[in-house]
Amino acid sequence: MNDSKTQNMEEVRLMKGNEAIAHAAVRCGCDGYFGYPITPQSEIMETLMELEPWDTTGMVVLQAESETSSINMVYGAAGCGKKSMTSSSSPGVSLMQEGISYLAGAELPCVIVNVMRGGPGLGTIQPSQADYFQSVKGGGHGDYKMITLAPGSVQEMADHTVLAFELAFKYLTPTMVLADGIIGQMMEKVVLPAFQPRMTEAEIIEKYPWATLGKPTTRKPNVITSLALLSEEMEVINLRLQSRYREIEKNEVLYEEFSCEDAEYLIVAFGISARICQKAVEMARAEGIKAGLLRPITLFPFPTLAISNYANKVKGILTVEMSAGQMIEDVRLAVNGRIPVEFYGRMGGIVPSPDEVLDALKTKIVK
Repeated sequence: MNDSKTQNMEEVRLMKGNEAIAHAAVRCGCDGYFGYPITPQSEIMETLMELEPWDTTGMVVLQAESETSSINMVYGAAGCGKKSMTSSSSPGVSLMQEGISYLAGAELPCVIVNVMRGGPGLGTIQPSQADYFQSVKGGGHGDYKMITLAPGSVQEMADHTVLAFELAFKYLTPTMVLADGIIGQMMEKVVLPAFQPRMTEAEIIEKYPWATLGKPTTRKPNVITSLALLSEEMEVINLRLQSRYREIEKNEVLYEEFSCEDAEYLIVAFGISARICQKAVEMARAEGIKAGLLRPITLFPFPTLAISNYANKVKGILTVEMSAGQMIEDVRLAVNGRIPVEFYGRMGGIVPSPDEVLDALKTKIVK
């Protein structure tokens, strides 16, 4: 066996989703991680501490005193043009909302990982998908959105970490990896990404002249801020952001289809719910029910057009979420009343079974 094949084999690991995020962050040239422990995502920082990347790549790994401190450290590093990230779980991300809004307003790239748990309040440490509104709709104040990736496997936890950084710097916006607690804690084989070098200061100056390390420009000295005292100036910033979001919606939609070619009924689900629904689709097909699954991979930008097109092909849609129903609003907007859209979900950290989904499909859609 040649060396290249041996190296490729060595890159296949068995690990948790949270661990995969940590490894991917180091390998994709992340400059700094700032976080605070909270179940069920604490392994991200724990793994980074075990890897000691400050000795190998120069990456900073720091446990802050709170989630609020973490996101503001991310703000500072992002303002320097650095690849910075944080991770937390639902109530911790709630504490970060002001900082995330500031990052969006200042047009700074960063990656935020949210491994969701049940709520509201302190809730439970069991898995959930009830942070859809908080993440996809912005969560904090103002008219901003975040590119939001919803991994459905441990492999995608690694892949989406790399992609999140790419999209964040492409569009100068905070980008979120939104995973449920099961994906964070489950173990699967994963092929880790190749190592990328961290950007040098010279490369940052060349690529990102807006950064505080940047060379002088024709405007005033680089001041990273989301403050605009004049209403007209704030409107210009908002118009620029909205234009950027439309560009993202045009170019970055990702989704996956399963058994949709001849489907008469469509299930829409993301994350672990989509994996459960895939089994439900197989069970439905075994009973002669032509069901299909559409899994949104980007929750923003949402696959609105793809779902809209299915409204001309199927008799009804069932959305399945581990929440009281949040994504269903975007599905209904896409369909615009042309066909029935129903919901099935479990809350409080309870995971629906394929049998439950199949029964909901039969009683709510197929009837």
